[in-house]
Amino acid sequence: MIDAEREFVEYVSARLPSLHRTAFLMCGDAHLADDVVQQTLTALYVHWRKVSRADNVDAYVHRMLVHKLVDEKRLSWAKVRLFGSTPEPERPVTPHDEVAERDSLVAALAHLPRGQRTVLVLRFLCDLSLTDTAAAMGCSEGNVKSQTARALAAIRQLLAVTEMAGRNSR
Repeated sequence: MIDAEREFVEYVSARLPSLHRTAFLMCGDAHLADDVVQQTLTALYVHWRKVSRADNVDAYVHRMLVHKLVDEKRLSWAKVRLFGSTPEPERPVTPHDEVAERDSLVAALAHLPRGQRTVLVLRFLCDLSLTDTAAAMGCSEGNVKSQTARALAAIRQLLAVTEMAGRNSR
């Protein structure tokens, strides 16, 4: 059992930043991303012996992450708020060129439907193959291709509108 726990800790230690980034880009909320990653890692720990024998552990874990995010979104109506009022939104950091680009990309991703956002994050930001993305999402490769095409068209349009608005405000 000690070897299995050590393997789990090594796996999680190596992949934790990537899992957080993936979850954040899929949901657009840092706190929700933390919750989803924690739920995924808890489930991963419980099933580590089975998961560690999988052909592609990373694909298996990405699929778990996607499922946990879907569960979180589906069951969010049942959540209890632990504070008396809605917190004020975080104030944006003074944008530098790279930060502004990242922020506009994250904002554009937030406007996409969940499936399209998930496809773009897994394919281009996590660098998963078409087959691995389809496996993680539990759909066909054709579905991934069509979601990708629609998502890229939509994000190009959103980024163009954002860029034009930025030029007009100068």
